[in-house]
Amino acid sequence: MKIYQVIEKKLKDSLSPIVLEISNESYKHTVPKDSETHFRLLVVSASFEQQSLVKRHQVIYGLLADELKNGLHALALNTYTPDEWDSHSKIPESPNCIGGGR
Repeated sequence: MKIYQVIEKKLKDSLSPIVLEISNESYKHTVPKDSETHFRLLVVSASFEQQSLVKRHQVIYGLLADELKNGLHALALNTYTPDEWDSHSKIPESPNCIGGGR
């Protein structure tokens, strides 16, 4: 199973997101062309209610701990509650890595 698929399954199973976008941004970095090492995640979930931004990120890093130990290098996380998403509705773009895309 590809890392993308593992991320998707774990987040869906644990967080029941109403919005889930997973973008492989490895191409922005100096890694082999078919790499799955750098991802940007948009997760909108009611399970984030009453959680700080740090706690939300800790939850996701905990869910993906095995992947982070085995090839997944970086995550850009955008986490929202449904109410926050309704008023936000746009995520920032990730910057290119210095020397990325070579």
